[in-house]
Amino acid sequence: MSYHWHRFTVNWNPQQWSLTKRYAKTLKVFLGLGVAVLTVRSLPYLAPIRASDIVQSQQAAEFTDRNGLPLGTVLTRDQEHTVSVPLSQVSPQFLQAIIAAEDQRFYHHGALDERAIVRSLLEALQAKQIVSGASTITMQLARMLENSPRTAQAKLQEIWTSWRLTAGMSKAEILQAYLNRLPMGSNIYGVEAASRIYFGVPASDLTLAQASLLAAIPNDPNRLNPYDHLLSLKKRQSYVLNRMVQDGYITRNQGDRAYTEATALQSRQQGIVAAPHFLFWLADQLPAHHPAQVRTTIDRPLQQFVETQALQVIRSLAPHNVHHAAVLVLDNQTGNVLAYVGSPDYFARTQLGQNDGVQALRQPGSTLKPFLYQLALENRTIQPNTILADVPTRYAIPGARLYSPSDYSETFQGPVRVRLALANSLNVPAVKTLEKVGVSTFLDRLHQLGFKHLTQTPEHYGLGLTLGSGEVSLWELAQAYLTLARQGKALSIKCQGLGSECKESKEQGTGKGERGNRSPIQNSKLKTQNPSTWLLVTDMLSDRYARSRAFGVDSLLALPFPAAVKTGTSSDYRDTWTVGFTTNYTVAVWVGNFDSAPMQKVSGAMGAAPLWNRIMLHLHEQQEPKPFQAPTGLVQRPICAVSGARPTSACPAVVQEYLFPEELATYEQESDRFFPTVNGKIQLKLPADYNEWLARQPKNLSSATMELRIVSPRSGDRFVIGKDDPSQRLEFKLAGTSKTAKTAIEWRLNGQPLAASAANTFFWKPQAGTWTLQVKQGQQIDQIKFEVQTIQARPTRKGFSFVSK
Repeated sequence: MSYHWHRFTVNWNPQQWSLTKRYAKTLKVFLGLGVAVLTVRSLPYLAPIRASDIVQSQQAAEFTDRNGLPLGTVLTRDQEHTVSVPLSQVSPQFLQAIIAAEDQRFYHHGALDERAIVRSLLEALQAKQIVSGASTITMQLARMLENSPRTAQAKLQEIWTSWRLTAGMSKAEILQAYLNRLPMGSNIYGVEAASRIYFGVPASDLTLAQASLLAAIPNDPNRLNPYDHLLSLKKRQSYVLNRMVQDGYITRNQGDRAYTEATALQSRQQGIVAAPHFLFWLADQLPAHHPAQVRTTIDRPLQQFVETQALQVIRSLAPHNVHHAAVLVLDNQTGNVLAYVGSPDYFARTQLGQNDGVQALRQPGSTLKPFLYQLALENRTIQPNTILADVPTRYAIPGARLYSPSDYSETFQGPVRVRLALANSLNVPAVKTLEKVGVSTFLDRLHQLGFKHLTQTPEHYGLGLTLGSGEVSLWELAQAYLTLARQGKALSIKCQGLGSECKESKEQGTGKGERGNRSPIQNSKLKTQNPSTWLLVTDMLSDRYARSRAFGVDSLLALPFPAAVKTGTSSDYRDTWTVGFTTNYTVAVWVGNFDSAPMQKVSGAMGAAPLWNRIMLHLHEQQEPKPFQAPTGLVQRPICAVSGARPTSACPAVVQEYLFPEELATYEQESDRFFPTVNGKIQLKLPADYNEWLARQPKNLSSATMELRIVSPRSGDRFVIGKDDPSQRLEFKLAGTSKTAKTAIEWRLNGQPLAASAANTFFWKPQAGTWTLQVKQGQQIDQIKFEVQTIQARPTRKGFSFVSK
């Protein structure tokens, strides 16, 4: 016995012992991995997702107009707000079809289908690309809940959520949540909403043909939309039916009959009679537990008239590359929304019809000017008889070119009254007024008026704010003009029920991408101490004769009853606006393109005004509105149309204008600075700001003698010229010369005579130095100083450049 034990000890192999230790170590690794896997798979049970956690919050809402007429039923808007039904109310044929198409082994695997994953990987390796996916219904539901991009990290999150769903919900609960969130094309979600919208039947009544067609859509909702891609959808339906045959749900004959069966689709309007943009927008404002029927403030006959007119006007403007429009009509007394048109045709998907032009952010052009002038008048920055200079003007912008505002006509009117500057929408006077008021002060006023999307700094907008450098919505514009129509008394816009206010509108894009970061603004209420300036601006906007220079007396803006109106056109003719009101209604119209493509020189008067005109005439067919109230607390006096002062015999035109009572003493006592008496003669003497404008005028402004003046160069100008360039010439130009004067014009440069002639221009070959230019005709003398510097001339560019101090 001892001998055998001795032999065993002696013949034992140490290599075998090492091998045994290696197996033991490997076993430990596998055991460790197993424990880790079990631990990870156990974690979802610590944080399960239960059916009660993902209940969809809102159901269908049936909308009516103010008189109870039906507008339509909004069944679905997104995966959270749709018609949710239990599995018992879904056709068994649809259940079979969706499982066959999306997850054949749904009832036989957990959150993941390992067999499908292996198959997908093998197919991908063989084809060197992804051939088929391996997402289960549970994983698809997880993706719907997470709504994250398809990245590796998102895929891991999707798997984790799938495990949590499996841990907390039964197969029936997962399938029910999945069916009620299915993307079914456009903004339709869930089988019940899709069944009602496409076929007009509840999901419980779907036939095999209808069920297999609907089950085909979720594979690619955009490219398989039955209204736009029916042929592609039929191909996918064939795939669904074949899978149902393979899985034994139906026979081949049943599948063939279902495929050939005609399935009539309902109208694209999805059961909506009118105001689709408004209904979908308002549905987002409803509380979670809203009544089944919602009465709105919409007037359905008016809404349908506006929708028809918008479509007709856009069709007439199509040759000018105009394709979209939006309209908002408000009741001035109540603030009720009477008509809301977001686009000419909501259901024209290929024409971006679902974009909402009422809520979209666009550049407002000149439509903000009335609020600038009202503020300037209220602050007494300007007076009603102030004369504003509509002349060439340049502003130095740090880090940018000189800013030179001008009108689309690229002409300048010279001295203009505030009334004419506003009514004719002149840009330079508006910019000059904003310069006096202050961009920050004006921006604060716009915030008070409800422009909540102007959230950038005053420096960001600059002086272009009054010309539309910011972005606002038609909704905000209509609300501000409603305040103007109500003499500065703000009133919230109402959308439903008896006096129920609309909630704050959600920010809408325009198809141009993100707008950048916006910081919230500090809201403050508008405080109106005196309605006089609001009434005065209304008086100016309703003055058809004041706007005649730009629009004519009998334009589309001139109605057969009192109406105040303002147009706007953004840069490059991308947006046109017409917003106006009577004592009864406020109507705001936008016309343009949702993709921001420029129109072919279509201004506000040509684009939006025709639609505004039709709506206003229709609103007042039965009864004309009352006239606007005259500005209270102001007095009317005659003023000189050129100078704004009390008229003298030299004034070429006299008009009536309102004045503040506290300015009457100044009006009576001050002399007319534009028409002073010099040596017993009345002369027209404009400030130096008008020099460049005067130089462009072919004749004098009036029969009064104009003061002799050098208008070019200006005193303090500096010129840089190329050295030894004989072709360069500098023009000296005068204003106020008398063609009947017996004496010639004498030109002197640094005291040395240049010439004597009757001409009011003289060309001089520039030379380096500091020069004093003097001109004399009879008893009149004027002189200015300027400087000329030389640089080495460039062979490719001749002439001189001008630098103004």
